[in-house]
Amino acid sequence: MKLKSKIHLYSSVMFAALLIIMNLSIYVAFSGMSIDSGLDETEAKTETTAERLRQSAGSIPEADLLRAYVPLDGMLRIVTQDGNNAAMVTSSSELELSKRPALYYPRKHVEVVKEAGHTYTLVSVPVIWMEGEVVNVQVMESLQATMDNLDVLRTALMLVTAIALIPVVLSGRLLGSLIMRPITAMTTTMRDIKGSGTFKRLEQDGKSKDELKEMGDTFNEMIELLESNYDKQKRFVSNASHELKTPLTVIESYSSLLLRRGKERPELLEESLRAIHSEAVRMKEMTEQLLLLAKHKEQWNIELQELDLVQLAEESARAFRSAYDREVNVSAELRPVMAHTDQNKLKQLLFIFLDNARKYSDEGITITVERHGDRGRIRITDRGIGIPKEDLSKVFDRFFRVDQARSRKTGGVGLGLSLAQEIAAAIGIVVALDSLEGVGTTVTLTLENVPVEGKK
Repeated sequence: MKLKSKIHLYSSVMFAALLIIMNLSIYVAFSGMSIDSGLDETEAKTETTAERLRQSAGSIPEADLLRAYVPLDGMLRIVTQDGNNAAMVTSSSELELSKRPALYYPRKHVEVVKEAGHTYTLVSVPVIWMEGEVVNVQVMESLQATMDNLDVLRTALMLVTAIALIPVVLSGRLLGSLIMRPITAMTTTMRDIKGSGTFKRLEQDGKSKDELKEMGDTFNEMIELLESNYDKQKRFVSNASHELKTPLTVIESYSSLLLRRGKERPELLEESLRAIHSEAVRMKEMTEQLLLLAKHKEQWNIELQELDLVQLAEESARAFRSAYDREVNVSAELRPVMAHTDQNKLKQLLFIFLDNARKYSDEGITITVERHGDRGRIRITDRGIGIPKEDLSKVFDRFFRVDQARSRKTGGVGLGLSLAQEIAAAIGIVVALDSLEGVGTTVTLTLENVPVEGKK
């Protein structure tokens, strides 16, 4: 059974059951109250009649006395202790009651009885009669009017229940359709994605704010994540197959050369090993960067914290000087300059731009840390070959290299700036690049959340 049919069936059955139980409860409650009211009325009438009969006993013949107090649709009789009718009178419409056997009750007795297909109230009250004997004054009164009213009520409730079930069934179907609409849309969208190979999203009306819309939004976010990961994987495979081809070809060529002529020409050994080692290192670096670029930002484990940008710049400069024996100076007019960012990712970002400056310049590198309004700013300046104006918009593209010959010499693979852009976007840093060919390049990193001086 489909989910829509289940929702329709279960909701209809539940509402129908609730409606039937409610109407049944109304009928039972009203029926009990009506019958109890009839019993109370007959009981009060019997006690009044018994008292009057006792007072008038002996002065008026019993038959005439009973006829004066007999109910319009019932019976009045006096029953002795041995179960005989001392006297009995019935209304003209209830002559069948005279055939009912007499029973003596030592105490007051109240009940509802069935006789000849009709319902009656029976009340028996013990009374001290003439000469001191105890008799029962018994009154039977028809409840037919009450039962007729209950039949009308029962019919009305059944009719109301039947009529009310129509909108219940329709609302159940409507509810099933309403709930299933986004699910059906998701199923259709997923089938379209599977069939066409293109990622699609659900169309949201934007009016509703319920869980169904939230489910649709979550579905669209999931599709967006899948599409992003798919694109990253696709680019990774394409980029890796394209860029790994060259170093693998170089390694294969030098290996073949060694196999063919290595024994005959020992001088080729060192050249080949150096080339193979260089290409292997470049492949390792490129693979690591490709794997990092292939990850989604949510997998980068970003931890934001308050950092002193001056201190972080000095630590990065010191590490870079030790690693490459290059001059790196830090300039900061204010101390400290605080920002809210990820320490490890910002260090990685600085190392990428410092390494780029090292590769494309032979002179010293300057790191400037300053406050710009309510933002922190780090500038990395080199006096190298610079970037042509027409290439400035391309430097963040993957595998783009301004100077192919220089890149090969320095080991660049064209992924550094692309990775830097990804990292900067992940931790909320704006990157600006300014360069003049033959003069040098300045990279500006702008960070937010810089506290006012004197406050943390």
